[in-house]
Amino acid sequence: MAGMLEGKVILISGGTKGVGRGVAVESARQGAKVVIGGRDRAAGDEILGLISNEGQGEGVFVQVEVTRVAGCEELVRTAEEKYKRIDGFYNYAGILPAASLVDTEESMYDDVFSLNVKAAFFCSKFVVRSMLRQKKGSIVFTGTAHAYGGEEDRASYSVSKGALLTLSKHIAKNYAKYNIRSNWVTMGWVATPGELALRKAQGHDLAWLQKTAATCIPMGGLLTVEDHVPGVVYLLSDASSKVTGTELHVTGGFTA
Repeated sequence: MAGMLEGKVILISGGTKGVGRGVAVESARQGAKVVIGGRDRAAGDEILGLISNEGQGEGVFVQVEVTRVAGCEELVRTAEEKYKRIDGFYNYAGILPAASLVDTEESMYDDVFSLNVKAAFFCSKFVVRSMLRQKKGSIVFTGTAHAYGGEEDRASYSVSKGALLTLSKHIAKNYAKYNIRSNWVTMGWVATPGELALRKAQGHDLAWLQKTAATCIPMGGLLTVEDHVPGVVYLLSDASSKVTGTELHVTGGFTA
């Protein structure tokens, strides 16, 4: 994979944690200039320090709230002002609360759709507008097996990700003529900080999570951040220059 993103400008929403963080670090290793959007200034600075210490690529952190349209515009504008263009956008920002359809409160629904759908939609709006000027670019959305129906206690999350899948398909269909690509990576079950916090709130620990995953993931256990990063980097790179509208499943065979 060496040098797959050499000279490219990669924008990442939610790039301070989980797979977003992993993609940010690896993109820099692959020679990209990385623009990381997120809420956590300390985490953003830590990633920039890691990138600087490794001496490969470079980056900037933008402390921003992408649930506001103005925040989405600010993130994209910062990338353009700093590096003059955007070659790739990885949409990772999102939340995964647990509640069934009959238990979902309006506030939870609004929070989920504000970040998982609205933020992705308007970040994509400004990214596509930028990419149209250079008539080229790649967008990668973070998917989930829950988008295809979902478990009972993932109602609003599942529906929000279904909307996100449609957004990915919409961009792929309507902007291919401008050489702007859009693809979706279905993430597997990963012990991210968010997942661990959710399970802790439910009274479970990492050992329980690992044991449960081993019984329901056909390939035998939890996936890692590192399992997903190569697929995202590939879709952001010119190696996938004719790939658009796809769904890359990195799930170990798991279906929700």
